[in-house]
Amino acid sequence: MNNVKSVMSKLDAIKIDGIGLVAYAIMAILLVIIVNMGVLPDNMLGAIFVLVLMGDIFYYLGANLPVFKTYLGGGAVFTMFAAAILATTGIVPASVVKTAGSFTSDMGFIDFFIVSLITSSILAMDRKMLLKAAVRFIPVAFLSMAVCWFVVGTVGMLMGNGFVHSVMYVAFPIMAGGVGAGIVPLSSIYAHGLGGSAGTYLSQLFPATVLGNVVAIIAAGVISKTMVNSKWNGHGKMMRDENDAQAGEKKKLDFSNMKQLGVGLIMAMSFYMIGTGLNAVFPKINTYAFIILTVIVVKALGILPEYYEKSAVLFGQTVTTNMTHALLAGVGLSLLNLSVLAHSLNLTFVVLVLISVATIGLAAGIIGYWFGLYPIESAITAGFCNNSMGGAGNVAVLAASDRMNLIGFAQMGNRLGGAIMLVIAGFYISFFH
Repeated sequence: MNNVKSVMSKLDAIKIDGIGLVAYAIMAILLVIIVNMGVLPDNMLGAIFVLVLMGDIFYYLGANLPVFKTYLGGGAVFTMFAAAILATTGIVPASVVKTAGSFTSDMGFIDFFIVSLITSSILAMDRKMLLKAAVRFIPVAFLSMAVCWFVVGTVGMLMGNGFVHSVMYVAFPIMAGGVGAGIVPLSSIYAHGLGGSAGTYLSQLFPATVLGNVVAIIAAGVISKTMVNSKWNGHGKMMRDENDAQAGEKKKLDFSNMKQLGVGLIMAMSFYMIGTGLNAVFPKINTYAFIILTVIVVKALGILPEYYEKSAVLFGQTVTTNMTHALLAGVGLSLLNLSVLAHSLNLTFVVLVLISVATIGLAAGIIGYWFGLYPIESAITAGFCNNSMGGAGNVAVLAASDRMNLIGFAQMGNRLGGAIMLVIAGFYISFFH
């Protein structure tokens, strides 16, 4: 009996995102039974149970596999691909995939996560540093995207793929800002300008977005882990002259005050409602662009009392700590279509996607350095995040590089840059066709 207790104690000492291995195994067995019985609740309760358990174990494995954790994106990539493989092969029943996908996208789990993270990350920053960093970051992101667009087109032309075709089906979709706010309206722009079905164009644009996101996640993980001791690594700070004000503020947070979590929740949702209302008045501008702008203005003016700022930061950090792995699993199950990606792979396409990610990362790092930013942080946020699948893609890139606090900058470049790409694509189609 003592031997059994000793073994159980040792197993339970292995923690999977805070859950002991024995407790996790019991929960996993319960999940398998419920799924096989066909009684998994088709609501947020069932979805959360599936995604948390799946996300935690996959992230744990990816973060601990020797080669994977350093060179292949670690837990973030492993979680997304493992979940996608289970969905594609049918190991996870279609009903479960539907429940998880509905919760992730239709019920707004992605929006909930990102809004909480944007609000907390921006409000946690030092006011002066935020303004200085934002003013420098935006031109870095736009210039990096311009360099990337030109290089992809040029390399495509040299490979016989044509400049126009390369930018239309690699550069534009990979930098359009994701799926819902990116390649969906981009496909409509193509259909309107070229004729044909928007759905047909969407299927041609989707692979670049997906593969670009995967390569960007891996690249972010590699440079953040292999250049740990480099002077170019800000370890989560954007500005090279940034002080420790943000770190100091985080230390003052009181996680024992549960009431502040509720206050932080409603603060984050309030900013979301402001963004939603402004988007209704100015529909051409993305909701997230308004959310980011509003939070920055509120922080810059110092009009939000410290209690509410800390509450929002506390809530955002709580959501990030507990739900990041679940979100990655949800993206893998419902948004990462491996069949579509596999059918689109050819040497020219893969090379152009690799060129796109490498170029925008290198350009953002160099230009960011000229503007006073840390090259690693600049490459990740102004570079790799602008080759991602929008909000969920940004989370994956930042999770792989352990820089979730930079989500505000990532979303800023991704949403504003993506909107500019859509405008340019419209003019481009009109001019060349």
